Amino acid sequence: MGIIIKPIVTEKQTLITEKKANRVGFRVSPDANKLEIKAAIEELYGVTVVKVNTMNYDGKRKSRYTKSGVVSGKEAAFKKAIVTLKEGETIDFFSNI
Repeated sequence: MGIIIKPIVTEKQTLITEKKANRVGFRVSPDANKLEIKAAIEELYGVTVVKVNTMNYDGKRKSRYTKSGVVSGKEAAFKKAIVTLKEGETIDFFSNI
């Protein structure tokens, strides 16, 4: 499995990108470090990465009520990286749609 799992395209991340156009979010492998993330982004998208911020998220506990009773579970934990690109560079995720 690669270091970059998928880009984060949510309302919250879109607001961050609109405020500062050179910031992009990615869901990354939990054991990847900042240097590996930087190298993978630069190789995959052909951009220059200035800074990488990472966050580890714990999985949330969820429960729901069914006919057979309460079913409990847990969402998967994940790691998120906010990548700051060089001024003037952007990544277009929707170019090949």
